[in-house]
Amino acid sequence: MLINCVAYQNGRKLGDIPIEDISEYVSRPDCFVWVALFEPDEAEMTLLADEFGLHELAVEDARKGHQRPKIEEYGDTLFAVLHTIDPDPEHPDSDFVVGETAIFVGRNFILSVRRRSPQGFASVRARAEREPDNLAHGAGFVFYAIMDTVVDRYFPVLDKLETDLEELEAQIFRGAPTRANIEAFYDLKYRLMVLKHAVAPLMEAVGKLFGGRVPPVCIGSQEYFRDVYDHLARINQAIENLREMLQTAISVSLTLISLSESEVTKRLAAYGALITVPTLIAGIYGMNFEHMPEIAWTYGYPLALGAMVAIDVGLFIKFRKVGWL
Repeated sequence: MLINCVAYQNGRKLGDIPIEDISEYVSRPDCFVWVALFEPDEAEMTLLADEFGLHELAVEDARKGHQRPKIEEYGDTLFAVLHTIDPDPEHPDSDFVVGETAIFVGRNFILSVRRRSPQGFASVRARAEREPDNLAHGAGFVFYAIMDTVVDRYFPVLDKLETDLEELEAQIFRGAPTRANIEAFYDLKYRLMVLKHAVAPLMEAVGKLFGGRVPPVCIGSQEYFRDVYDHLARINQAIENLREMLQTAISVSLTLISLSESEVTKRLAAYGALITVPTLIAGIYGMNFEHMPEIAWTYGYPLALGAMVAIDVGLFIKFRKVGWL
C-alpha cells in the first residue's frame, strides 16, 4: 500500500505526485522524492524499482523481508534494513511486535518499505518538513531522520525490560521462588535478545556512515549518523548490563530454590528420625520371643513409652537448635 509519494525541492515540499511521474522529478538536480510503502504487493515493488532503477538483489531482500539489520551499497544507492520494535497491541505489558523497514537511499530519492510495524513515520515527515534547512540536505537527512526515530523507539522498550527485571527480582525475595519465576526470567531474556539482535548489527553498520569512506549520499550528514551511533552504543551497553543482571538473578533464583529444597529435606529427615526411634523400640518389643529379658517386668510397658517420649523430646530440642525444625 502506498502511504506517501512526495516531491521536494530545496528543502520545501512541492506536493504529492503520482508514482508514474517519479522519474521526471528524480531527473531534476535540485529535487528529491520521498516514497513510503506499507506491506507493498509485487506490482507496487516492481513499479517503484523501475522508476528508481533499484538493484534487483536489494529489491529481492525488500520483497522477502526477514533480513538481518544491515546497510549495503549498490553503486550510488544505499540499501538499509532496520528492525522496528513496538508494543504488542494485544499484550502491551508483556510482549512486543518486531517489524522490519527496508530503506532505499539515492542521491535524490528515498523509498521506505515497512512490514509488520504498527507505527509509521508520519511524525518523521512532519518533523522534516518543519526543518527546511535540514531537509535541503536531501535524502541523506531523511535517511538519518527515519533511522533516528527507529532507534529512539528502542529506549521505551529497554526501559520496560529494566522495569520487568526489577519487579521479578523483588518477587523472588518476597516469597518462595517457583517455576513461574524461572519461566518469567527466561521470557525476559528472550525479549532482551530480540532487542540485542536489532541493535548490535545496526550499530556496526552505522559506524560506516560517518567514519572512513563515507557513502556519497551521507556526505554532509556524518555528525547526524554519529549521534545515532552514540544512541545505539548506549542501548547496547545497557543491554549488556541487563544481561549480566538477568543472569545473576537467574542464578540467585536457582540457589534460593535449592536452599528451599534443602530446608524441606532437613525437615523430612528430622521428622523421620522422630518416628524412627519409637518404631525401633516398639519393633524390638513386638518380636514376641518367649525368653525376652524385660518381657515379665511390671513396669516394662510404661518404661518403654517413657523412653520413646524422652528420646523424641531430646531429638526435637536438638533439631530445633540446629534449625532443622
